[in-house]
Amino acid sequence: MTLVVGRGTGPAHGATAARPVSLPAWPVTALLAAYPLWWALGLGVLIFPLLAVPMMVLLARRRAAGRRLRLPPGALFWALFLAAVVISLSALGADPPGTVADHGSNRMLGAVFKLGMYASLTALLLYAGNLTDAELPRHRLVRLLGGLFVVTVAGGLLGMVAGRFQFTSPVEWLLPDDIRANGFVQSLVHPYAAQIMNLVGGDRPRPAAPWGYTNTWGNVFCLLIAWFVVAMFAQSTRGLRDRVFAVAVLALSLLPAIFSLNRGLWIGLAVMGAYVALRFVLAGRLWILGAVAVATAGLAVALVASPLGDVVEARLDNGKSNGVRSFLVERALDGFVESPVIGYGGTRNTLGGRNSITVGERADCGRCGNFTVGGNGQLWQVLYSHGAAGTIGYLGFFTYGLWRFRRDRTAIGIAGSAAIVSSFSAMLWYNALVTPLAFMFLAYALLWRNETEGRP
Repeated sequence: MTLVVGRGTGPAHGATAARPVSLPAWPVTALLAAYPLWWALGLGVLIFPLLAVPMMVLLARRRAAGRRLRLPPGALFWALFLAAVVISLSALGADPPGTVADHGSNRMLGAVFKLGMYASLTALLLYAGNLTDAELPRHRLVRLLGGLFVVTVAGGLLGMVAGRFQFTSPVEWLLPDDIRANGFVQSLVHPYAAQIMNLVGGDRPRPAAPWGYTNTWGNVFCLLIAWFVVAMFAQSTRGLRDRVFAVAVLALSLLPAIFSLNRGLWIGLAVMGAYVALRFVLAGRLWILGAVAVATAGLAVALVASPLGDVVEARLDNGKSNGVRSFLVERALDGFVESPVIGYGGTRNTLGGRNSITVGERADCGRCGNFTVGGNGQLWQVLYSHGAAGTIGYLGFFTYGLWRFRRDRTAIGIAGSAAIVSSFSAMLWYNALVTPLAFMFLAYALLWRNETEGRP
């Protein structure tokens, strides 16, 4: 049963019954429908804490009027995670072996930023989960998420054809020069279409717009594709024209998905496809096996008959990041052993590189050393930064949700669970903060609302 906070009765002291206090849909709608605008303005992920403020005010107003505030299933797990994040701040001054020494106060800004983002996304989960179908219908929220998949594909195509496209955002213009020049600030406020990387011989653009990083782009792509399919094929209001458009978008999405050279995305899509097929088979819908076979054959033909296959082969033959990832996983596990309960409160930079402590980051080689421990996957970051307490809370929340909603065989139920399952594979190499975790929460909110409001 979903936890509730507060009473469902009207005003006290015999006052006249107040009108029901509705939650307006505009904070969620503005967040999702206008995200390309926020990105162009230089707000990007900063829009989450900005919109979290009215969300919390509106929730508090509703609670003050005597309306119940529902908490998501598994809320105690997430509360444990947030508590671990706060408590682990006390370890920011520690310098684990093999990392660059620094004062805890210099690490505080980044740690507080992450805590603020976790809190903001928690507000988003509470707000989206407490909305009713009268306030924001579930099918409309699905369409908003599906629309962002189209935006993701468009951003990927932009990154392919104009990889060096970038511009100074209005927010960036307003910042002082010394702040604007900071690399972290640049990643927040400076819009660009792609990251230029040398992975398969020569610099190539890897799609990033509008999500900031190519790895985030791939993670979001995987989290949103199921909602696009549900919006275009599982909702009865869609006609033939809409479905032809959907097929065209899905076909076009293969181009940036492959040219992104993002192996994590490819694995995530395979995991999601296998999970969806399993759910259909368990429900007795064996036709899904034929559909999977046809889709796999079509993809194989496309890879063989086009240059896409050469791109995939070149990427699989050039695993330049494998050694660095293995090195960072070892450092994260070593750090977890040293501080197993609460972690270190945040990430650390390694002394040198994986071959020698004397090899560090240079102007001509920004990826030669001083790697970020915990920067190569959400699982490793949570383990290293927040220890066993944070890891149990984080994994426990989403695992409990998958178990709780396992009998939801609706399109929303399967798509939401598939998104969370794919995120479990993604956490091995992607960091979830900020936008991927936001879409994981919105998937959770839709599953939660399917349970509380009845499955459509």
